[in-house]
Amino acid sequence: MEDTRPVIVSIRCTVYNHELYLRDCLEGFVMQKTSFRFEAIVHDDASTDRSAAIIKEYAEKYPDIIKPIYETENQYSKHDGSLGRIMTEACRGKYIAFCEGDDYWIDPLKLQKQVDFLEYNTDYSMSHTNNICYDQKKKTFIHDVCEYKKNEISNGLTCEDIIRYPRIVMTLTVMIRKSVYDLVNNSDSFIFNSGNFLLGDVPKWYTAARLGKVHYLRDVTSTYRILESSASHIKGYRNRYKFAVSAQGLRAYLCRRDKLSPELSSLIENKYANVLLHHLVLNPQYKPVVPLLPNTYTFELSLQKLRLLGLYLIFKDIYREIKRIF
Repeated sequence: MEDTRPVIVSIRCTVYNHELYLRDCLEGFVMQKTSFRFEAIVHDDASTDRSAAIIKEYAEKYPDIIKPIYETENQYSKHDGSLGRIMTEACRGKYIAFCEGDDYWIDPLKLQKQVDFLEYNTDYSMSHTNNICYDQKKKTFIHDVCEYKKNEISNGLTCEDIIRYPRIVMTLTVMIRKSVYDLVNNSDSFIFNSGNFLLGDVPKWYTAARLGKVHYLRDVTSTYRILESSASHIKGYRNRYKFAVSAQGLRAYLCRRDKLSPELSSLIENKYANVLLHHLVLNPQYKPVVPLLPNTYTFELSLQKLRLLGLYLIFKDIYREIKRIF
């Protein structure tokens, strides 16, 4: 008999060539024990492996939960927001949860716990939880707890916390009010959707934290899978520096735009400047999306023009290490 109750939670699950890991992900959805109706919008982005077949298998077995979308043309590669629009139109729930096809949930009460909290705490815009990581290559679990998560913060997570701690919110653990998520998607934070930055989720949670409190559930509910092709394991120095410049540049931009605390702004600006200078050694023609502040690191930038920046940074790093030891 078809479940006619309103959908309370919609899970956004994007899949592309996740055949080897997809069953773990889908099992994490169908094992959820809830007092409410939920759905999983599972979007296969024209995979070339057996991902679509696995999704079809689960959709036939769990038709009230697994709601598949099959693409014949890859939407992500268009970089025009089509993937996000398709998923947003498909989600009917009061709350939105997230889990990509290579990650998975391990707590059958994850959704119930987060809905219970958000239903009775209307001043909170979203909830996120603790998680563990699984290194697929090493076949080992990592308890990757962010510095913030080691301490209780009674008033919830702030937008400055999201800027300060790079891995403070893991997307696969998030549940957000759909009303807030719609506001987030329509905010000017999504200058970052242009492809200039690689960390698209940071401005989402940052904006959500400016719209309400952010709840942290200390329970370990999810497993983030570290893969060779994932952002957490980028190959090559050039790509790693580009990723770091993107991340720190995004944070520097938000600090400046919203006039966050001087101490935090200075911290992020210095981090961004340092990683950008190292990146310039490998990519001297790189034009940063977020330029350095006027009169910042002008000496180093002059050395870069003379192709002496690399040597300078090497000697600078050696000097710092000697100073640290002695």
